Amino acid sequence: MGYYVDFKSISIDAYKEILKTTILIPSWKILEDDIDKNLNIIEKHNIKNLDELLITLKDKSKIQEFSRQSNLPENYLTVLKRVVKGYRQKPNRIKDFTCVGEDIVLKLEKIGIKNTLKLYEEIPTNGKRKELSKKAGISGNEVMKLTKLTDLSRIRWVNHTFAYVLLESGYDTAEKVADADYRKLYEAIKQLNNERKIYNAHIGVNDMKMIIESAQSLDFEIEY
Repeated sequence: MGYYVDFKSISIDAYKEILKTTILIPSWKILEDDIDKNLNIIEKHNIKNLDELLITLKDKSKIQEFSRQSNLPENYLTVLKRVVKGYRQKPNRIKDFTCVGEDIVLKLEKIGIKNTLKLYEEIPTNGKRKELSKKAGISGNEVMKLTKLTDLSRIRWVNHTFAYVLLESGYDTAEKVADADYRKLYEAIKQLNNERKIYNAHIGVNDMKMIIESAQSLDFEIEY
């Protein structure tokens, strides 16, 4: 079971194609130039997948060293590392979900579960969820809601508020988001927020595309 994207399973060759279809924010645009050429250079230095790439670019000194070896600019390598690392979404804290009662937060904290990364280990199957329900003293319905919030929290850019928005809009699992049409998802989110005023930030059509692309990179291991 894996909360995060498995970087060992994404080869540099595969990442070329991912990068070509990824919507890049302005500060990442440097990655659009010479995708094949630059990633071929990385491959020639015996870097076969994204896990090995992050090890090679572990810190500033390693980035500088690899820049000298490969003749790839430090800025390019720094941005590349940032973009790849970003696929590993920071876990959301359970207490930040406004739809989860304080009593439930305390029960989970009592058994050592404070964030979605830790909770993910406890909710992959019906059997595991029943165990958690009994161990924590939480109803099965609440455990299922927590399961879906946890699943959605694995998607890049999905914080505790947006996980709740996705849940309430009917796109309540990472797999459903991955299979969504970005225009329909945008309209569903927009309509929900117009009705309930859940968040103030502007979330556009391109944001929906990026979220769907991120969801598509995940493994869908949770049994529903």
